[in-house]
Amino acid sequence: MSNEETTGETGTSESGKGRPTPKRKEAESARKQGISVPKDPKAARKAARDRDREARAKSRAGLMAGDPAYFPRRDAGPVKAQVRDYIDRRRTVGEFFVPFAFVVLLLGLVNNPTVQTTVVYVWTSVLLLVVLDTILVGILLGRSLRKDYPEKSDRKGAVSYGVLRALQLRRFRIPPPRIKAGGKPVTPKIKKTK
Repeated sequence: MSNEETTGETGTSESGKGRPTPKRKEAESARKQGISVPKDPKAARKAARDRDREARAKSRAGLMAGDPAYFPRRDAGPVKAQVRDYIDRRRTVGEFFVPFAFVVLLLGLVNNPTVQTTVVYVWTSVLLLVVLDTILVGILLGRSLRKDYPEKSDRKGAVSYGVLRALQLRRFRIPPPRIKAGGKPVTPKIKKTK
């Protein structure tokens, strides 16, 4: 196939970017123009740290605001968004596990045989409930994902991602929930400016 056949009658390629590719030297100099590096090595390191700190702060703010452009790879994509929404719209026993464990730890310090025996039975029951609830969430989530994403490669790791999210306290979930327990959307918090 000749070049004329691929470009068509007009002589231009349909899939081209419309401009020539810059030479490496030109591209590097254009990239370096935006960054002014001080001559002093100590000042250069400080400037680099400041740039990194600003980039991390911007990335963190974007992540906490729920902007998908700032999500890490493990949280990116429509499958993970569906998993987060599925988990966040329901209450799980696992999200109450850490506060309950703290209470059990405090009650375990009480020097009373009746209290300690009760704590052991309640602790065992809660652990059993967490395991059963986690298995149930995994099964229901997997069924929901198979319905929407029949290709196995699309949902790889999604169930374990959802189960781990279900075990976290709602307040500390990152990215933050978009849906309240029960299914209502979360109203975004607006920061007051001075």
